[in-house]
Amino acid sequence: MMDWQDSGTILSTRPHGETSAIVEVFTAAHGRHAGLVRGGVSRKLAATLQPGSHVAVSWRARLEDHMGTFTIEPLRSRAGALSDRLALAGLNATCAMLRFALPERDPHPRLYAASEPLFDVIGAAIEGWPVDYLRWELALLDELGLGLDLSRCALSGSREDLAFVSPRTGRAVSRKAAGDWAPRLLALPEVLLGQGPATWGEIGAGLRLTGHFLNHFAEEHHRRALPEARNRLIAMIARQG
Repeated sequence: MMDWQDSGTILSTRPHGETSAIVEVFTAAHGRHAGLVRGGVSRKLAATLQPGSHVAVSWRARLEDHMGTFTIEPLRSRAGALSDRLALAGLNATCAMLRFALPERDPHPRLYAASEPLFDVIGAAIEGWPVDYLRWELALLDELGLGLDLSRCALSGSREDLAFVSPRTGRAVSRKAAGDWAPRLLALPEVLLGQGPATWGEIGAGLRLTGHFLNHFAEEHHRRALPEARNRLIAMIARQG
């Protein structure tokens, strides 16, 4: 028999048969991992198995490549998002993006360390979490090998007046260096440079920027389109401005 214990956040739950559920968890040491929870559709487990819940998991299977079964215990609820439509959309988008981008059973400790605080602030509907989500998408791109270099201009080396990003290389370009090429470049919102308070418009612009490179990842790896949950979040953010 194979078995391990870990902790993580539930990404999805779907019924299996009459009484069980297949649950996906993003775990600290075992990555995105699925398992069967017996009795998972019961009223007793319904609250624990909600996406976004932080749980302790024990996995057991006869062979390593089997789906196996989970025993799940609650550690921390993120139910505060349920009473805030925007926060709930953010929670769903984060879960969906992890399912979309990460292969199964592949540990991503750095991304896990970045994701748990994000789940906490969204789950508590703490003001300002959309900026945290935007910065989390930058961390996700970095984890996927598509990290953006926003530290200096790719053409001049200057750190001043950075206003654009190359759609090909993901490197920042200053307004002066861009010149006539500016219409072909992606806008770099000031929120990603840590300059001034973030407006809803800047957050939306930042998500369009990260979305360009996430779409590139999807095309390169023959994946489907970005999750609809992310599209819904972006549409809701656009209506805030």
